[in-house]
Amino acid sequence: MASRVAPERGRNIDVEGAYRAAEERYTAANPESLAQFTRACESLPGGNTRTGMFYAPFPLAMARGEGAYMWDLDGHRYRDYAGDFSAGIYGHTNAVVHAAVREVLADGVTFGSVSSHEARLAELVCARIPAIERVRFCNSGTEANIMSLVTANAVTGRSKIMVFEGAYHGGTLSFPPGGSPINVPFDFVLAPFNDIDGTSALFDEHGENLSAILVELVQGAGGCIPADTDFVALLRERATRCGALLIFDEVMTSRLGPNGRQGALGITPDLTTLGKYVGGGMTAGAFGGRATIMDRYDPRAKDHFVHNGTFNNNVMTLAGGAAGLEQVYTPVAATALTESGEAFRQRLNTLGQKHGLPFQVTGFGSLMNIHFVDGEIRSHHDLARRNLTALDLFHLELIAAGIYITRRGYLALSLALTEDDHDVFVAEADKFLSAYGELISA
Repeated sequence: MASRVAPERGRNIDVEGAYRAAEERYTAANPESLAQFTRACESLPGGNTRTGMFYAPFPLAMARGEGAYMWDLDGHRYRDYAGDFSAGIYGHTNAVVHAAVREVLADGVTFGSVSSHEARLAELVCARIPAIERVRFCNSGTEANIMSLVTANAVTGRSKIMVFEGAYHGGTLSFPPGGSPINVPFDFVLAPFNDIDGTSALFDEHGENLSAILVELVQGAGGCIPADTDFVALLRERATRCGALLIFDEVMTSRLGPNGRQGALGITPDLTTLGKYVGGGMTAGAFGGRATIMDRYDPRAKDHFVHNGTFNNNVMTLAGGAAGLEQVYTPVAATALTESGEAFRQRLNTLGQKHGLPFQVTGFGSLMNIHFVDGEIRSHHDLARRNLTALDLFHLELIAAGIYITRRGYLALSLALTEDDHDVFVAEADKFLSAYGELISA
């Protein structure tokens, strides 16, 4: 492994200069990843087929994973705190999940038929999330959210959909500052997140035309900002009053407790969407809810909704997901991981207080996001003051220390990580704040 010695940090350097120096060290330490990136750019726009994987000057190319660790093409080992953006809850080599997938693969990959595997996973999902009385599978969280919205439009006969500033519901359902030019062309009503008065005014204006309210219980890509309980309760009350369907996007947050985040809040939606880890680490999506809604997809019924998809019931996802939920990520394990994540996040927040720096970590349980910003964070507006260069520097310095996180500071803990791993992370974050505190606060 290449030497990873921190540079001398003179008083005349600023945070931008520190980042440039870190970037130079990163480039020198990772020639194979650079070569792979250069090659990939010849056939892939920007060298990738998943935009969130890119970061400057080039992303690391991983060669293999085992447990909580990954190795890149240059042979460096990393503690994986990115957790494949919450899909990797089982780590990289969970024996139970791998055995289940190998077993079904031995019997054939695709049948063009139903199998016992889809009913097994469906039963486990319905038992885990009581609001899901019936469920249908698809191939991603994006697809699950699109299906939930078209379902709401079809059931209600309306077309307006309330979503929230800063939300991310998939590659074609994204609402960052400035919007997204590649969103699906639904008739959206964009509401302020965690703002009861502002959202209530929009219900007053559009309520009779709303088919659905789609909300994350913790905004994931928007900075891991939890929805206030009172705010979610308002959405439930106003959805019921105006006859719209309340949809909880729990693609990420269903991991946050035995019955998802909705179970902890005690608020029941009409539909719930799932994805990420629910397929055991393989491509997965699901949408479900009240039987009276979902039974419109029963092909035995007159005028039923048609929902096809070649890989909706692929045996790898179904078997791996079922084994994971039944044997590994049990309700007890979900509680333990959530509590461990809360304790870890508090340790990190204590560092910001210790150093007197604009360093804080938002989120809940095993999902969190590091921000270099002062003040309370309740919506994406509160992130406008972030020191993004400090975050970029933090990202590269953690990589140099053998810790892999996302460039935007998002962390998703896996079951494979240990308290010893958390100790190492906290120690490295402490070192960073000690070394760069003057630059960050300048």
